Amino acid sequence: MAIFINEDSKVIVQGMTGSEGMKHTTRMLASGTNVVGGVNPRKAGQSVEFPGDVTVPVFGSVAEAMKQTGADVSVIFVPPAFTKAAVVEAIDARMPLTVIITEGVPVADSAEFFTLAQQAGVRLIGPNCPGIISPGKSNVGIIPANITGPGKIGLVSKSGTLTYQMMYELRDFGFSTAIGIGGDPIIGTTHIDALAAFEADPETEAIVMIGEIGGDAEERAAAFIQANVTKPVVGYVAGFTAPEGKTMGHAGAIVSGSSGTAQAKKEALEAAGVKVGKTPSETAALMREILS
Repeated sequence: MAIFINEDSKVIVQGMTGSEGMKHTTRMLASGTNVVGGVNPRKAGQSVEFPGDVTVPVFGSVAEAMKQTGADVSVIFVPPAFTKAAVVEAIDARMPLTVIITEGVPVADSAEFFTLAQQAGVRLIGPNCPGIISPGKSNVGIIPANITGPGKIGLVSKSGTLTYQMMYELRDFGFSTAIGIGGDPIIGTTHIDALAAFEADPETEAIVMIGEIGGDAEERAAAFIQANVTKPVVGYVAGFTAPEGKTMGHAGAIVSGSSGTAQAKKEALEAAGVKVGKTPSETAALMREILS
């Protein structure tokens, strides 16, 4: 099993004909993702050849692509200035799942399209995220497909690179789904959304949750775990050495006073029964103990 995507997912790429879109569409196809179309109003009616004798048609709109292909997932590779328009187009077309890779999206834009998505009842992942992979089934975004195989662990992470590291460290166990939710202050899918989906997935046996300093998402996730999650959860919180008041990489990773610190998040998770590692490798070791 998997959450949010599987081997039947039909994926379109908004921005497929740009350099990033072309590069990552090639990668997604190589890992077995069923990419059924691209979207570029200026190149509608054309098609793009990819390695392996794969021809992908280009459509003028998300709605047209969905009508012609039955697509149920979109992934967005467009510059920040055009991201809101691309996301709103996907929401208006009632695309069930839209994965927004773009970094540097204005928070006001994210707030606007997240509200629209909630009203439309559709799911967004991101922005500023690596995407989502169900190894051996589908890979939507920029996550490397060759570092792990299918297995019983679910992974939800704010950090892209820590997603990759955890997948590699636990590659001998494998993953049902790994999802990078992004590190911006406003994101479409939260730790809690992913935890609920992993709890409901019969083939996910244990969960790794990676958080970071800033905000209170991890504290809220801890409360959710305590009340709703029966499967073992291990965690890691990035940013123990971050200086107060300084933004660290992600727009949402900023500590103010005692609020949003790694220590506060670690304590909240441990109070909910989550084993928290001091390093990613220690967190992986905690998961090994559980699965062994």
